[in-house]
Amino acid sequence: MTFPDITPDLKAAMPELRGRLLANQSLAELTWFRVGGPAQILFTPSDEDDLAYFLKHLPDELPVYVVGVGSNLIVRDGGMPGVVIRLSPRAFGETSADGDIVSAGTAALDKRVAETAAAANIGGLEFFFGIPGTIGGALRMNAGANGSETRDVLIEASGVGRDGSKRRFTNAQMKFVYRNNGVDPSIIFTAARFRGPITAPEVIRERMAEVQSHRETAQPIREKTGGSTFKNPPDNSAWKLIDAAGCRGLRVGGAQVSEMHCNFLINTGSATGHDIEMLGETVRARVKENSGIELHWEIKRIGIPA
Repeated sequence: MTFPDITPDLKAAMPELRGRLLANQSLAELTWFRVGGPAQILFTPSDEDDLAYFLKHLPDELPVYVVGVGSNLIVRDGGMPGVVIRLSPRAFGETSADGDIVSAGTAALDKRVAETAAAANIGGLEFFFGIPGTIGGALRMNAGANGSETRDVLIEASGVGRDGSKRRFTNAQMKFVYRNNGVDPSIIFTAARFRGPITAPEVIRERMAEVQSHRETAQPIREKTGGSTFKNPPDNSAWKLIDAAGCRGLRVGGAQVSEMHCNFLINTGSATGHDIEMLGETVRARVKENSGIELHWEIKRIGIPA
């Protein structure tokens, strides 16, 4: 499937644009599942000013979605109409430490932020070492692992609104909740600052080793997967509910519930976006029938069916 090419119109309306516009660009290679159709437009801004200029001049009727490294994302097979924005590590991936504060662009990998903190003897950010995404996704989803969450360490975040305005948000203004926040979904986060206590380096390295060991022994990290599929219900674990419903190893087409950790779905090699999403919905239905509990997606799903 292809969409109408609107890049000439956008370029004409934005003569000072410096970033790259690509029409009908495949999104499959940008996601860990390696599935999905194209973006009508894929835009890679040169910097924050370029992003603001683009959004200010973008027609209001065009939908906008941001992707990071695609580690928590299903793109449907029909692709994504409108504009998909990808912040490049070159322009938005810098990290630095000063005193007890770590600064990062939102295209920086969570793991790199943990390493930057460790090199400066800043503790409390070790949990980022086990999250396979970017800081932008961590801010949007209040990403967490091993008992800690983004809201525990964030000082403030910066972003750009759909109208091109630059914004700042304190921790309180983020209105964090479990795997989400209360900020307008149209805000595109561009940078963040975190604080942690100065800690002995051997303590930090030991915590990071524990995080890595947990990932390697309990999660199918070498598969084409999307991380945790469903949010944990209050006072329960999604994987336990899925296992109890008899879904471990369940397949739909080329998609399978992981035998190692059944809150992970994997692409065995031939899955489509439809296969993966339908497998997830089948799991939700079986869990509801077995336990009466409704699981909610943690993985983001975008685009239209084929």
